[in-house]
Amino acid sequence: MTALHDWSLTPSAAVALQRELAPRLILEDRIEAVETIAGVDIGFEAAGEITRAAVVVLAWPSLEYLEQHVHRELTRMPYVPGLLSFREVPAALAAFDALQPRPDLIMVDGQGIAHPRRLGVASHLGLWLDLPTIGIAKSRLCGKHGAVPEARGEWTPLAHRDETIGAVLRSRQGVKPVFVSPGHRLSLPTAVDWVVRCLGRTKLPEPTRLADRLASRRGRVG
Repeated sequence: MTALHDWSLTPSAAVALQRELAPRLILEDRIEAVETIAGVDIGFEAAGEITRAAVVVLAWPSLEYLEQHVHRELTRMPYVPGLLSFREVPAALAAFDALQPRPDLIMVDGQGIAHPRRLGVASHLGLWLDLPTIGIAKSRLCGKHGAVPEARGEWTPLAHRDETIGAVLRSRQGVKPVFVSPGHRLSLPTAVDWVVRCLGRTKLPEPTRLADRLASRRGRVG
């Protein structure tokens, strides 16, 4: 994996780098046949001093468990709004280094381009790995949207500065929607379609649901 940039950055340098990297994102479908899908959940322990990245790999289309890995490392940057990927992505990259072969599609618990500077964690990770990625977030970081239809699988656009940056998806009827945005190498309609196809009995698609379960249990899911 070729290094995209150095991680030792000041917040102002990180913001400048986001503006430099965002135009490199490919927001059209550059995805090959999918046989494996990874779910990623990144969080923090020890009052934020430790970053934890949990990755679960599932087979497609069965969604059967194949592999998992959890990586922990010292957090590299203090919390700064809008710069979360600089705290999260290094640990995620180390977790992916333990996976062989690489998955064909990655779903990340977090934002893709639904970010003020269009470089959320799913987009940042996608650029580093040069793999198709999707961000699935439980809350909105930026943008506005209309009413979301109640039927499962329906969605309404999320817009910011006259640009559609994601979809507000009703992933389960009677439950608050999730915020889906392409990360890299996928269009918005394709990203939404993959999320819907991976839904199970909860509001989260199975890859990120299981990654969250792995992270919170600090144990195996398979």
